[in-house]
Amino acid sequence: METKEITFIVEEDPEQGYIAKALGYSIFTEADTLPELKENIKDALKCHFDKDDLPIYVHLHIVKEEKFVCAY
Repeated sequence: METKEITFIVEEDPEQGYIAKALGYSIFTEADTLPELKENIKDALKCHFDKDDLPIYVHLHIVKEEKFVCAY
């Protein structure tokens, strides 16, 4: 049996919350918190896939941009 998996790149929205984009699929969603984002991802997957094709595992690759001053 093949394991069904999907990966989302999650970035912090500069204005507020989080944005998630699926790798290899046209699936995008957003939310104010990570728990809300997970629920929105589940809803988006249900809209995109048939019941038999739904991924079992969802990987969230959370990218956090950070910058700092490096002055000598």
